[in-house]
Amino acid sequence: MTIGGVLTAMVTPFGADGRLDEEAAAQLIRHLLRNGSDGVVLAGTTGEGPTLTDDEDVTLWTLGVEAAEGATVIAGTGTNDTRHTVELTERAAGCGVDAVLVVTPYYNRPNRKGVLAHYRAVAAATDLPIVLYNIPQRTGLDMPNDLLAELAQIPTIVAVKQARYDDLQPIDGLDLLAGNDDLLARVMELGGVGGILVASHLVGEQMRRVVDGPDHVGQEKSLLPLYRALSVAPAAASMKAALKLLGHDMGTPRLPLVELDADEVEVIRSALESQGLLERV
Repeated sequence: MTIGGVLTAMVTPFGADGRLDEEAAAQLIRHLLRNGSDGVVLAGTTGEGPTLTDDEDVTLWTLGVEAAEGATVIAGTGTNDTRHTVELTERAAGCGVDAVLVVTPYYNRPNRKGVLAHYRAVAAATDLPIVLYNIPQRTGLDMPNDLLAELAQIPTIVAVKQARYDDLQPIDGLDLLAGNDDLLARVMELGGVGGILVASHLVGEQMRRVVDGPDHVGQEKSLLPLYRALSVAPAAASMKAALKLLGHDMGTPRLPLVELDADEVEVIRSALESQGLLERV
């Protein structure tokens, strides 16, 4: 199974009471799939996964599989506790997801042998395809290319979501996915298969053209100001603000994330106007 194309790391909608808004989540999945996304990642970082309970994860994955109607659904199951990651991965498999996204253990920062043991334990617990997630700026741990190549020997590890800017290379045995929006064109130039993306909530069709090429870099240029504007705040918060401006109220982020202030909202509003997105509201 090739996991690629435009995969949106979806925000998680919350109601006015702060609870998971299941109806809004299903509606957003269908909206994304109608507007350029090939699939969704649920309960990842942009989905505020660290603040979701395990039962909320399961609810989100279950409704996601139903709403996606055969499109790719990837569950974010990675934590810095191998036992918990295995448990979440097993529960995700029971929901019928297509794959799991497993970030490197953060904060406790295991050594190389620990990273290998972590992923081997996860792979032993499931037949689902596993997407590695390498994001050293968040985890404090970088997986070098030779370690990725070693992990690629595990049959169910099929891809890497790469959010590292330095030493970005294709790895034999792993499909390469962009882990940041502004890496998408570069990853495609390197023979990658797509990306796990955030701005695709807003410009999925345009990001699809970046993937489809052939001029990956040229197609990306007009999107760079939007990417920069969205970085005014953490991705979950800035994307919820952008969606609200476009008429999709996904609720307030859970603490420790907070809503954008007026100045930050104006940065995003200006970028949406420049893209012509507000004209469609």
